[in-house]
Amino acid sequence: MFVIPDGENGAGGVQKEGGGMNDSGRPPHLRWGPIGLVAAGGTVGAACREGLSLLIPSVSAVPLAIPAVNVIGAFLLGYLYEALANLDKERSTGTRLRLLLGTGFCGGFTTYSALARDTAVLFRDGLALAASVYALGTIVVGACATWAGILLSGAIGRRSLRAAQEKDKGPSR
Repeated sequence: MFVIPDGENGAGGVQKEGGGMNDSGRPPHLRWGPIGLVAAGGTVGAACREGLSLLIPSVSAVPLAIPAVNVIGAFLLGYLYEALANLDKERSTGTRLRLLLGTGFCGGFTTYSALARDTAVLFRDGLALAASVYALGTIVVGACATWAGILLSGAIGRRSLRAAQEKDKGPSR
C-alpha cells in the first residue's frame, strides 16, 4: 500500500492493495459530499425558479420569467464568484459554498434551455423580432448583471477590509 500525494483540491488518497481507491482518492466531482451539496443547492434553485415563473406573467406572448431568472442568477453568480475568490484557500469553506450556491443553486435556478425553447416558440409563432430581442437581450443583460455582481461584491469586500483594518489599528491617539 502507498500514499498518493494530495492534489490541488485534496484529490489524493490511499490506494488499497486491490488497486481500488477509498473515497478520498476519487476526484472531487465523484465524491458523495460535493455531489450532495450540488444536488441540495440545485433542488432549492429549481424550486425558486419555478416559484418565480409562476409569479411573473408573460406580456404579449413573451415569457418574462425565464429572462428575469437568468439575469438574477447571473448577478448572483458574479457576486458569489467575487466574494468567494478572496476566502482562505487553506479551508474548504469556499469550495463547499461554490458547489452549494454556485454550481447547485445558481445552476438549478438559471435555465438557458428554457430560454432556447421560449425563443424557438416565439420564432415558430412568427414573432422573429421579439424572439431575437428576447434571446440576445437576455444574454447581454445577463453578462452585464454578472459584471455588476462582481463589482458590487468587490466594493463590499474592499469596504469590509478597510473597516477591519481600521478596527485592528485601534483608537487614534
